[in-house]
Amino acid sequence: MAINLNQLKSKAQDVLSKNSDKIEQGLDKASGMAKSRFGKQSDKIDTATRKAKSFLQKNAGGGDGHAGPSGQQPPPQP
Repeated sequence: MAINLNQLKSKAQDVLSKNSDKIEQGLDKASGMAKSRFGKQSDKIDTATRKAKSFLQKNAGGGDGHAGPSGQQPPPQP
């Protein structure tokens, strides 16, 4: 039984694009919980959350990272 990596990648991108809003909500919730426990590291937590969302937008859209799954530009980073 061989694994078709292109098919697997395509399925993963499909799942990401269909559920990106839920995944982003989960990232925000996890970020909030981490900041409540490790408040001194909030800058690092925010950076990691931004990077995770950027990765999500890049891979959910299947493109170059400049447009999310909806085709809109991602918001500017603070």
